[in-house]
Amino acid sequence: MSMKKKVQAGFTLIELMIVVAIIGILAAVALPAYQDYTKRSHVSEGLTLAASLKQAVAEYRADKGVWPASNSEAGAAMLASITGNAVKSVGITAGGGTTAPTITIVFNTKVENNNTITMAPTNSVGGMKWNCHTGTVANKYRPAACRTANF
Repeated sequence: MSMKKKVQAGFTLIELMIVVAIIGILAAVALPAYQDYTKRSHVSEGLTLAASLKQAVAEYRADKGVWPASNSEAGAAMLASITGNAVKSVGITAGGGTTAPTITIVFNTKVENNNTITMAPTNSVGGMKWNCHTGTVANKYRPAACRTANF
């Protein structure tokens, strides 16, 4: 009678459990990072939609010498018509005359429902500078230029 050595075929249960655990750990790290990434891209969409309104405000100021008080006064689309995938509205919400306006971007649930980024212009040498550090959107979702300093 001869004894043949049996060759192992397939994976053992412990090897399969280790692979499943590694996949679980990777998923636990990757999913929150991906969710933050998608929210950041939605915030960027809002800033892109605000670009045309920023241009309209700058042109109005250069032409008239005063600030506009609303989207229509600046010659831009109405507040409710500037929308996007994650943006409820973009509009001039304050200002006019000698008071600089603020442009407020309101986001929907794809970022955080009704959270905002508020942009305010200041005159600078050779143009206009926009401050986007205010509003209720968390810093981790904002572009680097719009994050508030945490000292």
